[in-house]
Amino acid sequence: QVQLVESGGGLVQAGGSLRLSCAASGSIFRLNAMGWDRQAPGKQRELVARITPGGSAALAEFAKGRFTISRDNAKNTSYLQMNNLSPEDTAVYYCNAYILRQWGTPWDNYWGQGTQVTVSS
Repeated sequence: QVQLVESGGGLVQAGGSLRLSCAASGSIFRLNAMGWDRQAPGKQRELVARITPGGSAALAEFAKGRFTISRDNAKNTSYLQMNNLSPEDTAVYYCNAYILRQWGTPWDNYWGQGTQVTVSS
């Protein structure tokens, strides 16, 4: 079994910051790209950020200049540092990871349960 557990969500005032963490655990042979999506009420899920094992990152346009994605490969953990938050960032944030559970099997995309981020004006 593989689990992705997010933490760090909560309530913050506009202009504030939050740091989300996503720890992957369980039967992991290799961990490839990790990332974050979000889904606001009444809206479709959208990509926030992705990062490769080597640290190459891609950010959605709305995240550039405010959000930073990073990872600790030794801990199988990714982080999303979010600064200068606005009420439009209110959403459930989901982490994901492409994981190979054992050699010779397909890569699978796993998702966490989501963590709520609420930004008050």
